[in-house]
Amino acid sequence: MADRIRSFLNEGAVTYAYILLYIALSSGQIFFNKWVLSSKEINFPYPLGLTLLHMVFSSVLCFVLTKVFKVMRVEEGMTLEIYTNSVIPIGATFAMTLWLGNTAYLYISVAFAQMLKAIMPVAVFVLGVAAGLEMMNCRMLFIMSVISFGVLVASYGEININWIGVVYQMGGVVGEALRLIFMEILVKRKGLKLNPVSVMYYVSPCSALCLFIPWIFLEKPRMEAHGTWSFQPVVLMLNSLCTFALNLSVFLVISHTSALTIRVAGVVKDWVVVLMSALLFADTKLTMINLFGYAIAIAGVAAYNNHKLKKEASKGSSDESQHPESIRLTESPTSNS
Repeated sequence: MADRIRSFLNEGAVTYAYILLYIALSSGQIFFNKWVLSSKEINFPYPLGLTLLHMVFSSVLCFVLTKVFKVMRVEEGMTLEIYTNSVIPIGATFAMTLWLGNTAYLYISVAFAQMLKAIMPVAVFVLGVAAGLEMMNCRMLFIMSVISFGVLVASYGEININWIGVVYQMGGVVGEALRLIFMEILVKRKGLKLNPVSVMYYVSPCSALCLFIPWIFLEKPRMEAHGTWSFQPVVLMLNSLCTFALNLSVFLVISHTSALTIRVAGVVKDWVVVLMSALLFADTKLTMINLFGYAIAIAGVAAYNNHKLKKEASKGSSDESQHPESIRLTESPTSNS
């Protein structure tokens, strides 16, 4: 009995360690990106170049870990048709999300950018309805209205609002919503389930190429003309490594917990980012209207997550009763990783 209790406590400690690691890496990466892009010491105000570096680093490291050292496994089943019709759109929208989201940090505070991200479920739902993946109903319409109202209140309370930054952040939100829609299509219509490491392996090179082309025309000439930017390889490599570690931590949390846990951890992370940014960055000035509006939006996000989880659970139990062996086979690679 004592051994069982000890084993249970050890498993719980490992799970909480993974969750804390995810929250620390996720919030820390946001602060790290903001510092690299806006710090006078680093002097690297090139969000497109920084994002391109992340994707190249991720591509190389994924290849080394999966093909050279073989410490991680890439899921099989990828075909040229699936890559062309699904992975390339996912890679392009992922590149769009990271590029525009990082660019927003040049114009608005980290806290305000995080508040604007709360509108994400609305964008995902609207695009899902347009793609035929979601059904409009009164409950979802109410939840979307609550989230939208909360974000509007938070925006109204922003002291130093910059509409250029808002446009960039909203563009990043749309890009992320499109990526999630394409991911759902990849799973539902193509029947391919990939763990996060496999997604990084396939998507990162595509995203890197999508970022490289605009970088040549938009930022490379500015970097050459400016001439005074100082490339600090240690800082930038650490920044890229943190990005890869963050993606890996998501994989670990999902493998050892559940979808509910990662979503709850995401909400906690959002509040950590908002509150900590007020202490770390001079451009962040929170007001009670900010926090009140954000709390309303987060309540709507929580309701949306709860609705999605119930929907996925009911569908999962239905699929398992009809095809128990196929469910077991598709779940085993993730749980064993």
